[in-house]
Amino acid sequence: MEEPVPGDVAAQRERLAEGLMAYGASFTELGRRFAAQLGVHSTDAFALLEIASAEERGAPLSPALLSRRISLSSGAMTALLNRLERAGYVTRTREHADRRIVTLRSSPQVAELADAFFGPVNARQDAVLSRYPSELLEQFEAVLDQLHSAMDVRPARPDGEA
Repeated sequence: MEEPVPGDVAAQRERLAEGLMAYGASFTELGRRFAAQLGVHSTDAFALLEIASAEERGAPLSPALLSRRISLSSGAMTALLNRLERAGYVTRTREHADRRIVTLRSSPQVAELADAFFGPVNARQDAVLSRYPSELLEQFEAVLDQLHSAMDVRPARPDGEA
């Protein structure tokens, strides 16, 4: 098997990046429309989706973990959670032995609204993915994970320090 030519890898990376950016833009637009349906800001809707998704995976989030996932300061996170709590979309509970730890829970209404809104899109995406062997999809997941790990999301400092 031939080694890939560096230019070919760069061209492939650019095509993949373009495709991922287009997918991300579509996902962002879908999230914006979901937020409009809920009557909340898009950042609030994305936070709500993060909360519900983590809960579904059996790993509910704390406000600190959520703020890292969506890059908000603690003050902005508090304001966001207050808005979602007032709207009846989120509750903050104390489920740990350490009562200082707050767990975020989404209301049952959120799951119903998200399922109704995202269900048709998820079904179409599942239909696309079902055309590919699971081994290929697992490789694609691994590539995405590795590409994500290779990203340096911190801006470079002018003095060259990390």
